[in-house]
Amino acid sequence: MLEFITLPDALPPVAPYSHAVRAGDFIFVTGQLAEDPSSGEVLKLDIAAQMRQVMDNLQRVLTHAGTRFENVVMVRIFVTDFRYYEVVNQIYASYFDQTRLPSRTTVGITALAGYGDVEIDLIVYCGD
Repeated sequence: MLEFITLPDALPPVAPYSHAVRAGDFIFVTGQLAEDPSSGEVLKLDIAAQMRQVMDNLQRVLTHAGTRFENVVMVRIFVTDFRYYEVVNQIYASYFDQTRLPSRTTVGITALAGYGDVEIDLIVYCGD
């Protein structure tokens, strides 16, 4: 059974996608950029502010889906410049219990939608 999850009053999709899809005991969260939650516009901020906005947007999706960062099992981070790596790690880590860190992949890329500098997607386990 699949459940397609969208946030009706926040993060308006800028392309044809759902914010997340629940498939059995897993939720697959669409990559989030540093988007303004009201307009969907990618905010042109320094990397620390972008990263906080990305993590806050992920939190919005998780909350709407009835889960939290503690249940995240896999993270993919896409970053346009590995000079941002340390800042990304510091802010990322602040959203997780350090005894329950998910697996993770970080990928350097040349560009992201909306010309943001960081995008993160998640896989969340919601079983027993």
